[in-house]
Order: sequence, then C-alpha cells, then structure tokens
Amino acid sequence: MGWFVLILLLLAAALGVLGAVVKVAVVLVLSAILAVAILVWGTWWYLRYRMHRFAREVQAEADRRARRERAYPVDGGPGGPGPERGSPPELPE
Repeated sequence: MGWFVLILLLLAAALGVLGAVVKVAVVLVLSAILAVAILVWGTWWYLRYRMHRFAREVQAEADRRARRERAYPVDGGPGGPGPERGSPPELPE
C-alpha cells in the first residue's frame, strides 16, 4: 500500500500536479478529523443530557416517595387515625 502511494506521488510530481494532490489530501484528512470531532462532541453532549435527565427523574421520584411517607393517610391505613393518634376533629353542625 505504501509503495502504491509513493508511486502515485512520484507520478503526480512528474506531471506537475503534486500541489493539487497534496491540497486534496489535506482537505480529505481535515474533513475526516472534523467529522470525528463533531461526532465525539455530539455523543458527549447527548450522554450528558440523558444523565441529567435521569438524575432529575430519580430525584423527582424520591421527592414523591418522601411526600407520600409524610402525608396524612385519608383511608385510615397505617399511621392514620386510630387509638394511638386519636380521631380527627369533628366539624361543627
């Protein structure tokens, strides 16, 4: 493969188009590097976005669970009105 590239470069130099060949090669290499850099940056940004979203969802679920534990149960379930807590006050008629 290396010999083939060397022969092509020598042929381009002999025909006087080596400058154009080098310019095209530089454009191709820089385009490939830029494409890889954009893909890496986009992937990093997307993963960061998804992790922040996941953390927000986990925190929201923890907050909901904590609110449910602190809430006064209305069905008379565990922790609800009973002999140990007394009955809720009655409304006047």
